[in-house]
Amino acid sequence: MWQPRLNETARMKYLGIVEALEADIRAGRVTPGERLPPQRTIAEALNVDLTTVTRAFNEARRRGLVEAQAGRGSFISERLEENGPLERRAPLIDLSMNIPPQPQSANLKKALPQGIAEVLAGSRGLLSLHYQESNGAEIDRKAAATWLGQRISGISAERIVITGGAQSALFAVCDLLLRGGDAIAAGEVTYPGLKAVAMQKGVRLEPLAMDAEGIIPDAFERLCSRAPPKALYVIPSIDNPSTATLPQARRQALVSLARHYGVAIIEDDPYSSLQPERIVSFAELAPDITWHIATLSKCATPALRVAYVVAPNAGQGLRLAGVLRATILMAPPLMSALASRWITDGTLNELTAAIRAENAVRQKLAAAILGGIPFAADPHGHHLWLTLPDHWRAADFAEHADRAGVSIVPASAFATAGATTEAVRISLGVAPDRGALEDALTLLSGLIAQPSLASRAVV
Repeated sequence: MWQPRLNETARMKYLGIVEALEADIRAGRVTPGERLPPQRTIAEALNVDLTTVTRAFNEARRRGLVEAQAGRGSFISERLEENGPLERRAPLIDLSMNIPPQPQSANLKKALPQGIAEVLAGSRGLLSLHYQESNGAEIDRKAAATWLGQRISGISAERIVITGGAQSALFAVCDLLLRGGDAIAAGEVTYPGLKAVAMQKGVRLEPLAMDAEGIIPDAFERLCSRAPPKALYVIPSIDNPSTATLPQARRQALVSLARHYGVAIIEDDPYSSLQPERIVSFAELAPDITWHIATLSKCATPALRVAYVVAPNAGQGLRLAGVLRATILMAPPLMSALASRWITDGTLNELTAAIRAENAVRQKLAAAILGGIPFAADPHGHHLWLTLPDHWRAADFAEHADRAGVSIVPASAFATAGATTEAVRISLGVAPDRGALEDALTLLSGLIAQPSLASRAVV
C-alpha cells in the first residue's frame, strides 16, 4: 500500500500529495490496481486536514491516476501507460473550495497589479519590501482598525495583530491559549482548519449540538458543568459549513456562560462583512475574553493572505506576535500595504459589495435548480449546506458526484464527533462563471434523484 508523502516543492499541499503519488507510480513504488489508504489515514499521516486530501484525490482522478470503486475505496488506475495515464478526464467543476466569486465588476486582474504598483510608487513603497514587526506595521494596524470599526465598536490599533491569513492566526491563537490535552469546544460540524490545528496541537475537540441558529447554549452549559473547556470556537455569521448565523440573544447567552466558567472565546469571523445587517460581535460583547479573527480571503481574495486578529488587550496582542515571530515571522508586508490602501481608498468595500451581489445571484440560481431539495444557505454567502435524502450517504454521494465531474465536500470533513448528519457542503463561489455553476448544480440535482446509484454505493 502506498506510503503517503508530500512533494514539498509543490505550490499547494494538495498538489504535493498528487505529485508525490504520480512520482511513486512512475518509479514503480506502487503498481496499477493497488489499493490506496483511506483519505483520513493519509490526512493523519501528513498532518493535513481532510479537505486537502479530498482535493488531492479529486485531482488524481482527474489526471487518471486513481479510480474509485463504490464501497471499496480508491485504487491506482489500471489504465496507465509507461509514461503516464492513458487518458485524462475532463476537468472537474470544483465546488469544494469555499472562496468568493470574482465578478467582472471587481476586475481583480486589473486591481491587483495596479494597486501593487501604486503602493510601490508611494513614499513608503520600499518599506513594503522589508522585514516588519511581527504584529504588523502601525500604519497597517490603523487601517485595519478603520475597517473593523465598521462592524465592531471600540477597536484600537494597539489590540490588532496582522497575520498571514486566518489559518495562521487560528493556529497562533490556539498555540497561545492551549496545551496538549486541553479541550476546545466547537459546533458538531465546524471548519476543517480547526480540526487540523487540534490534531497538530494534540487538543481535544468537544462537539456542541447545533440547530438552524448555530451552537445551542444549553449544550455549551452542559459541557461546562462537567468540565469547562479552555476555549470556545465560534463562526458567528454564515457558519462554515452549516450557514447558520448566531442571533444576538444566543451570542449573549454564550458570552454569559463563557464568563461564568472562565472560557476564552475564539471568534473566527470571515463572513460577517458580506451581510448587509450588522449583529453585535463577540468581540464587542466580551472584548476582554474574545480573540476576534477577520480575514480578507472571503470578502476580497485569498491571494492577499492577510487577516487581522483583535486581541483582548495590547499586552495579549504582543504575546500573540511572539508566537507569529516563531512561526511565520510576519504577514506579507506588500500585501498588508495593499490591503491598507484598499481600505483607505474604498476599493475593499467595493470588492465586498460586488462579491455580496454575485453571491446573491448564485444563491438564487442554486435555489431554482435544487428546487425542493432541503438545504440551508445565507442569501449573501458563498456556500450552502445540503441535506441528502434517506437513500444517500454523504460520502457515497460526494464520490459519485466526483466521478460525474463535480467536486463537493461531505459532512465527515467537518464533523467534530464520530456520528454526523448526511449532508454535503456545496461552494458556489469557486465556479468560474454562472454557466459552469448551473451545469454543476443541474448534475447534482439529477444525481440526488437517483436512488439506484445510492443503493449500489452502500455495500
